[in-house]
Amino acid sequence: MSGTLVLDCEGLSKLVQRSPELSEWLSAAEAEDMRVVISSVTLVEARDPRVNQARFDYAVSRVTIIPPTEAIARHASKLLAAAGLHGHKYALDSIVAATALASPTPVTVLTSDPEDLLMLCGPSVHVVKI
Repeated sequence: MSGTLVLDCEGLSKLVQRSPELSEWLSAAEAEDMRVVISSVTLVEARDPRVNQARFDYAVSRVTIIPPTEAIARHASKLLAAAGLHGHKYALDSIVAATALASPTPVTVLTSDPEDLLMLCGPSVHVVKI
């Protein structure tokens, strides 16, 4: 494997919607032998009751799901403190950031909140708005 592509809630939502933009990213990741991951908390955040369960499950089957271990949770908490952000509002973003930072490099995160994830990830992760 050569690197990691991390999808946040918006990334997973676009994967479920079969967005052409996300399809391009997945094709590129596959061509580069990159692992495509989501945090398991993203499964909950991205779940839209208007979307057919089978369609959601198929999209999820195309990625690797990373659970928020205690180490990831502790790192997420430290990232929040370092950025001066409160967990009540930024908990899920911080878990996505900690997941990205624990992943094989180079790491790219696809997100609708690039400012928040840039604050949390710092310069070692390439953050792309989708």
